[in-house]
Amino acid sequence: MGKITGFMEYDRETPQRRPVAERTCDWKELYAEFPEDKLKAQAARCMDCGVPFCHSGCPLGNLVPFWNDMIYKGRWKDALDLLLSTASFPEFTGRVCPALCEASCVLNIDNNPVSVRQIELEIVERGFKEGWIKPEPPLKRTGKKVAVVGSGPAGLAAAQLLNKAGHIVTLFEKSDRMGGILMYGIPDFKIEKHIVQRRVDLMAAEGVIMKPSVNVGVDYKASDLIKDFDAVCLTGGSMKPRDLPVPGRELKGIHFAMEYLVQQNKKNAGVKFSEEQDITAKGKKVVILGGGDTGADCVGTAVRQGATAIYQYELLLKPPEDREADNPWPQWPRILRTSSSHEEGGVRDYCIATKSFSGSGGKVTKLHAIRVEWAKDEKGNMQMKEIPGSEFEQEADLVLLAMGFLSPVHEGLLDDLGVKYDARGNVAVNADMQTSVNKLFSAGDMSRGQSLVVWAIRDGRAAAKGIDKYLMGETEIP
Repeated sequence: MGKITGFMEYDRETPQRRPVAERTCDWKELYAEFPEDKLKAQAARCMDCGVPFCHSGCPLGNLVPFWNDMIYKGRWKDALDLLLSTASFPEFTGRVCPALCEASCVLNIDNNPVSVRQIELEIVERGFKEGWIKPEPPLKRTGKKVAVVGSGPAGLAAAQLLNKAGHIVTLFEKSDRMGGILMYGIPDFKIEKHIVQRRVDLMAAEGVIMKPSVNVGVDYKASDLIKDFDAVCLTGGSMKPRDLPVPGRELKGIHFAMEYLVQQNKKNAGVKFSEEQDITAKGKKVVILGGGDTGADCVGTAVRQGATAIYQYELLLKPPEDREADNPWPQWPRILRTSSSHEEGGVRDYCIATKSFSGSGGKVTKLHAIRVEWAKDEKGNMQMKEIPGSEFEQEADLVLLAMGFLSPVHEGLLDDLGVKYDARGNVAVNADMQTSVNKLFSAGDMSRGQSLVVWAIRDGRAAAKGIDKYLMGETEIP
């Protein structure tokens, strides 16, 4: 695949991020353009490795070596056709996926994988530029009506394939714009929203009926959903955030991270907020609790808003710089990662437990914390212990809770529908993504739990296949 000796001749290369001083003054995407000759060189690095672990590393099963070879040979249209045979939205995963395929690439044995994600992105963007990607409504309709509730990556993927199969698909979204977390949740500097809207418009042109600003279960009764549709796919996400029940939590200035991130997305879209509603880091000392991607997104957002200081605290241990013995290739490397947001500012610290908040005039002014240590008990389980005398205070005008999500919201739609939940509180589904209730299916974070965009797309595709088989007795959806 590619050039037989390419992996020995060319080093790994990815697009350069725009300078920090430039990119933190706007909300545009981070990366500069990547020249075609460099892209072909990266595709040439894909070796004839015999067992391409990238196939299994990618939840979508993308046929990475084959379209790498096509790009090296200049066969862009063939590469696009092959990519779209497994990947619903490469323009999304090419921007926000952590590239599980690259982690499992054989060249990643020495941390030098093929630049798969960038090649994927360039293929799909070439497809849009050349006009190869255009509306393709189904040639005939089955007459079966399917509702998809939630227009995030799982809902979009399910709706796309069900529509292609000829079903009449209605896609519901409680927000005023379609796209779920892709539109409202992920910062614009990671994916500009015209990219999401482009795909939504394409799907609408293919016949998917878009219903924004409809909160199913509130504006549209659960009983009507069952009555009006032949099948229903629930893709509303894992929306119940993990809270921090400590003294002072009720003070103003303490918010869940998604409240903060969604509001900034809406500001960028032109929505105005009153001074009381506005959650801004401008001129403030910001503390972010949680060391994951959502916390990093808060860092980048706070930098752009003009925070005077940013502290990101994590309860768990600091990850190692390199793989440890129990984390060999081709497993996903559990190592310290520095995101674009961390390059832009802020302090990261680990093994910190928040004990309480204090404030003045009903507003938060300080976080009170203690350092902890982690050690294995006699059963090999990690246990946390506070370090005596390590208590400290941190001034804070804005605190953002980015500690993950517990489960989908049960109250309302899900309880009204009577679906069963698994041990973690997610909607329980079988191999076909069907719930315990007839004609109801679920996909994405709602059934999987908090995860990645690429896993949501994979689950949405699986749900579409299960629904098609349920409706027609068989399915040709791949």
